[in-house]
Amino acid sequence: MAKFKLTQSANRTRAAKVFSRLQKAYPAAKCTLDYRNALELLVATILAAQCTDERVNIVTKDLFKKYKRPGDYLSAPIEELEQDVRQCGFYRQKAKSIVKTCAVIADKFGGKVPGTMDELLELNGVGRKTANVLLGECFDTPAIIVDTHCRRLSNRLGFSKHTDPDKIERDLMKIWPEDRWTQFSHCLVFHGRNVCLARAPTCSHCVIRDLCPFPTTRAGQRIAK
Repeated sequence: MAKFKLTQSANRTRAAKVFSRLQKAYPAAKCTLDYRNALELLVATILAAQCTDERVNIVTKDLFKKYKRPGDYLSAPIEELEQDVRQCGFYRQKAKSIVKTCAVIADKFGGKVPGTMDELLELNGVGRKTANVLLGECFDTPAIIVDTHCRRLSNRLGFSKHTDPDKIERDLMKIWPEDRWTQFSHCLVFHGRNVCLARAPTCSHCVIRDLCPFPTTRAGQRIAK
C-alpha cells in the first residue's frame, strides 16, 4: 500500500490527477435528473430525497406536463399533487415541500427560481446540496455537490476527514479548481455508483486505485477482494 501525504498541497496535486482519469472514464458524467428549466430541476431534487433518480424521472415525465409554473402547483388540490408524486415515497411531505417552495417563489421572487445561494436557501426544503445542484446546472455557477457518493469518496480519497456535508464542501473548495467544481462532483457520483460502492467497492476495477489511500483513510473499513 503506497503512502499518501494528505496535506492540502498534496491533495490538490492528487485531485488534479483523479479528475483527469475520472473525466476520461466518465465523459458523459452529468446530473441524471431529467429537467428543462430551474423549476423542474428544483422539484426533481425535492422528489429525489431517499428515491432513485430513475424513479424520479419516471414520475416527472408526466408531472412536468401537468405542472409548468409555480402557480400550477399552488392551485392544485394537495391530495391530487400527493398522488402525482406518490411513487417517489414520502409523498405527503414532498408534496407539502413543493407547495411551500412554490409559494415563496411566487410571492418573493416573481415566479422565477432565484439564482443565488442565499436566495435558494430561503426556499422550503432547500439545503446547500440542492442549491448547489441548481447553481451548477441552471445558473452557470461553479458548485460542489456533496451527496452521499461525494461524501463517501471524499473520505476514502483523503480529501476530507469530515462527515458533515458543509465541512466537506469547504475542504473540497480548497483543493479543487473552481472551474471544475460542478463536473468533478458529477464524476464522483458516477464513480461512486459504478465502482466505489458503499459496501463492496470494486477496487480491482478502479481507474484511480493507485491514487487512493483507501482503506487506510478514516472512513474506509475494508477493501473488496
